[in-house]
Amino acid sequence: MSWLDIGALEDIPLRGARIVKTTLGCVAVFRTSEAEVFATSDRCPHKGGPLSEGIVHGKSVTCPLHNWVFSLETGTAQGADEGQIDTFETKVEAGRILLDAARLTKQAAA
Repeated sequence: MSWLDIGALEDIPLRGARIVKTTLGCVAVFRTSEAEVFATSDRCPHKGGPLSEGIVHGKSVTCPLHNWVFSLETGTAQGADEGQIDTFETKVEAGRILLDAARLTKQAAA
């Protein structure tokens, strides 16, 4: 895998998020209360809500527009809602957040 250094772990507050702009669109990078890091697409499939502005709880995020809840691990909508968001591999090394660049640098097919 090719890893992209996107910043220090401390740059994202506990239960917070930051956005990384990529060729695939914006990726939301989340930090849980347990200091785990997850990355997903930033757009809710329901109404396009910015997930990076949602509420992080456990290993989930709630969309700020209509309260859809997504697993940060799998991207699957939880509960009665149906939907899926993309997830991206992350890791933390020496206090730096690394994002798998392989999928992020590919251009979408025309």
